[in-house]
Amino acid sequence: MRFALFLTLALSCVSICQAQSPAAAPAAADPQKTSAATASGAIEKRTERIHVEDAGARIDELRIGGETKTIDVQPKGGMPAYQVAPTSGERSWKILGF
Repeated sequence: MRFALFLTLALSCVSICQAQSPAAAPAAADPQKTSAATASGAIEKRTERIHVEDAGARIDELRIGGETKTIDVQPKGGMPAYQVAPTSGERSWKILGF
């Protein structure tokens, strides 16, 4: 029962993070502004790393050009960390990571 409640809470935090626009990112977000153009003339995209932590989990999100690339969730209390696919919302665990 606790795990189901925790999982619901963690996924709701992820959906809240995805719903925020880059301009409304929390103060904990650390946007890394890059130069507008490189030597080759291509425009670089803005990179944001958003870190949200509460009593149940730590969620790290990477956005490039306003598009979410990765979502990493580290539950507290000894539960294994997992990643959430930004496009489908599927969870995946890294089992024997080296």
